[in-house]
Amino acid sequence: MTGPAGTAVAPPVARSEAAVRLTEVSKLYRRGRTTVQALDGISLMVHPGEVVCLVGASGCGKSTLLSLVAGLDQPSAGSVFTGTVPPALMFQDAALFPWLTAARNVELPLRARGVSKRERRDRVAELLHTVRLSDFADARPHQLSGGMRQRVALARALAQDADTLLMDEPFGALDAMTRDHLHAELERVTTECGLTVLFVTHNVGEAVRLGDRVVLLSSRPGRVIADIAVPIERPRRIDTTEVAELAAVITGRLHTAAGRDDAG
Repeated sequence: MTGPAGTAVAPPVARSEAAVRLTEVSKLYRRGRTTVQALDGISLMVHPGEVVCLVGASGCGKSTLLSLVAGLDQPSAGSVFTGTVPPALMFQDAALFPWLTAARNVELPLRARGVSKRERRDRVAELLHTVRLSDFADARPHQLSGGMRQRVALARALAQDADTLLMDEPFGALDAMTRDHLHAELERVTTECGLTVLFVTHNVGEAVRLGDRVVLLSSRPGRVIADIAVPIERPRRIDTTEVAELAAVITGRLHTAAGRDDAG
């Protein structure tokens, strides 16, 4: 098998189990007498250890889908399976409590679960080491850069001990250099921790850089219009020819789908 520019890659490993499975999922919202359909018949399987990126136009239902998988909302039809441990969720905004230190922010999920003080202290230290922020345990959010705040948010998500991490454009507000650094950090952490990741982004290059697969959603109501494997060896960089070529193919598919939606 070869990548977009002829790069040799190993064939994908066949996996049948699911970390996340959506079966014919639809979501309708009622606003007064008006009904808005956000999702229509979404079926999707994410295997353990996979990174699957969702891309599509604004308003196509990507964040709605993530909310359903997170259990923050319920589908109008269909079913969502995530196993016995609820997924952890990261948003675009780090959403840290400004009056708490980095360590205290990471500690919150552990306190909520009733973990003992000594265990909390050891686990927080371990998590801050994992995201390379051990030297900033006592810093408050305003003392941290945007990328560092997102790493604290990642550590807090990892503190939930979930097998699956849901990420809703977590790097969208960051500059290109910081985002590129966090791509590498996310790849390292998810590999070390054996996490499954469902990642929402508007950035097709980012999706190809991070994902084992890229799932394309149509304009509202969101439907799966393509599920594209990323046959590019890791480690990857967002500025390589292989990533750019596949990103261009995916962008073309999105433009074609948008044109059909406008015509219809």
